[in-house]
Amino acid sequence: MSPGTISNLNKKAYEHIETWRTRPLTGEYPYVYVDGVYLKRSWGGEIRNVSILVAIGVSNDGCREIIGTAEGMKEDGESWRSFFVWLKERGLTGTRLIIGDKNLGMPETIPEVFPDARYQRYTVHFYRNIFSVTPRKKMKAVAMMLKAIHAQESKEAAREKARQVAEKLQEMKHSAATKKLQDGIDETLTYMDFPTRHWTRILTNNTIERLNREIKRRTKAIGAFPDGQSALMLVCTRLRHVAETQWGTRRYMNMDPLNHMEEDLQSDIIAG
Repeated sequence: MSPGTISNLNKKAYEHIETWRTRPLTGEYPYVYVDGVYLKRSWGGEIRNVSILVAIGVSNDGCREIIGTAEGMKEDGESWRSFFVWLKERGLTGTRLIIGDKNLGMPETIPEVFPDARYQRYTVHFYRNIFSVTPRKKMKAVAMMLKAIHAQESKEAAREKARQVAEKLQEMKHSAATKKLQDGIDETLTYMDFPTRHWTRILTNNTIERLNREIKRRTKAIGAFPDGQSALMLVCTRLRHVAETQWGTRRYMNMDPLNHMEEDLQSDIIAG
């Protein structure tokens, strides 16, 4: 085929992908996972990073849906704010919890755009942040202590365990690790305010990690993209394919416990 024919076919394909990417969002998505993946792109004769921001929503029927994919020049506060506003303008409602890493400015923008939503930091990324200031030979012991915090049955017990772990780290003379633990632990315990049956699903980024692997596997052979738009379109093409498999059609979690919790809360408010 001639270059012109290929260009026309790509243009038509991109139109379909763009329609899917910008489609209106209907219904509610109580849980939303967000993350960014870096790809390479050409920029003025240089190779630079481009960030593709991705959002996955869990709807009231418990199924996952890729609700947003957009280019962010970097994972900063302004990029996340624009991303969240774009999702809201397309109809994102009913969000109770946003799960993500502590990217620059992202947690601060959540209450601005979604005042009813809470923030849950990925526990695995939190651990890695502490490991970055932990001697290698002590990492295994520290990992066991951190996991013990999130193995507790209530937020109060987890906070008490975190206090004990902080004291232990201080005794081990790991002051930097102690500070990171004390400064960030509450952001990792928000999931405990939600139904216990959902805890294993909402305290990690497992649901979005598979998508990131798919993106990187498909884009690895490309090297550097000519521009951010081409990178975004290829990512969207792959994500749309994944969404149409069992990943997006089977129920990811039973949402009844969350619905019952909210009904009980409303009853308490009315009774009060």
